[in-house]
This record gives sequence, C-alpha cells and structure tokens, in this order.
Amino acid sequence: MATNPISSRAAIFREDGYARIGELLSSAEVDLYRAIYDRFLTGEIYCGDKRSDLGAGSAHSDGAAENITQIMWPSALYPPLLELPLHERGLALAREMIGDDAVLDFDMLIDKAPHTGMPTPWHQDAAYWVDLPDTRAVSIWVALDESILDNGCMWYVRGSHETPIRAHWPVGAGGGALECECSEDEPGATPVPLTPGHAAAHAGGTLHYSRGNTTDGHRRAYILNYRPADMVRLEREKGMDHGLKDNVRTVRNAAAR
Repeated sequence: MATNPISSRAAIFREDGYARIGELLSSAEVDLYRAIYDRFLTGEIYCGDKRSDLGAGSAHSDGAAENITQIMWPSALYPPLLELPLHERGLALAREMIGDDAVLDFDMLIDKAPHTGMPTPWHQDAAYWVDLPDTRAVSIWVALDESILDNGCMWYVRGSHETPIRAHWPVGAGGGALECECSEDEPGATPVPLTPGHAAAHAGGTLHYSRGNTTDGHRRAYILNYRPADMVRLEREKGMDHGLKDNVRTVRNAAAR
C-alpha cells in the first residue's frame, strides 16, 4: 500500500466504497472520446464477440438495437486509446484510491441506447471475479454524456464494500450479467449523477446499479478497472484475463480479412 497521505476523496472512497472524482476529461476531450466511442457502436471498429447486449442476453446481430451495449477491452481493440489522456489519468487516480501498486486490469464501454428502459441490475463486481488474497480494486466510471436518473446514472450503496459478497444469479437469458437482491430502498443507496467528463470510483464489493434509459439520447460510459499488479499476475495465472487474449486474436483475424 502507498505510504503517502490519503487524499480526501480517497478517504471517502475507502469509507463509503465509492466517491465522486470530479472532472477527468475536458469538454474537447469528451468530444474526442465520443467520436471514437461511436465508431465502436456503429461497427466501424470491429469488436467480434467482445460486444454483447447485457440487457438482452444476446450478441449484437442483424443491426438490432441493443439495450445495454458492453464492449470489453476497447483499448485492445483500438490501441490508439492508450495514447489519449484517460488511461494515464485513470492510473494516477487508481493509485491514489488503492495504492501505488495499482495497474490496469481491464477496460470496457457500456452504453444505454435511447428509450430502451432496461436497468442494469444490482450487483457487486467482485461476484464476477476469481478469489484473490488482496481484494483491493477500483472501477473508474467516466460519463461521456450527461448521466442522470432518467438515462441511467449510477447508484451506490454506502458501506456495502465492507459486507460479504451477496448471492448472485444470471440475468434473463444468460447474456453474462449477474444480479443480486437489493433495491433503491436499501439503506445507504445513493444516486450519483455526473456531467460529461466527470467520474466516480467504486470498490469491487460496492453494491451498484442503474435505471434504464428513457431519454432521447445515449448514456455512454467508459469504465477502467484497476487492482494491484501482483493480483493481476495471479488473476492471469488463474486464467482470468477478462477476454484480453480473445480480443487480440479477434483484431488480428479482422485485419487479415
């Protein structure tokens, strides 16, 4: 763990299991990321089977609108993202939150299409992960659109990162999403609206969810996940890479066509 003084937002993160971070991207940078993001959504940047609809339990096909589009490892599918500012700033923030040994574990895009109305169910990220001896982890959720109640801003349950991981089960037809018992009435449940370019951070055990998008616009978010370097190495030894190898293979195969 880092021995530097703990910042006020890191103290809030460790106490509550989540924290508002403030601005990570300027308005001009948000525009740049939106343009790249939309290249993923339109299919201009090939995603293969690393694109899925968390709200329907099926992969993107036949041009059908997705309720909750998830694209794993955008930085592997489109490496120029690594040269842009978000990954550098995200790493600095992760080290502030959980310690100087933090490294990128994986990144992903999650978009809620207009008028789809499909909520992301309550869950804890740790329910998806392999058991590790050091459970420090931070997910940095960056809003690229105005994130409000009506389009699916994040909700977090204060202090839930200090409680056991709840029983989870697959959502719907098996699109890979998990859910657990929780609701907006849970003590400590708090919505966290964000303006474009602003971010929130949450721990691996923090209960969170978002409502469906009932507005005319998209709710695009870029999420970066970090944990200690030794734990990423151990994770990989256990066979958990969040689809990284398959993504690299997908990109190479697409380029060869």
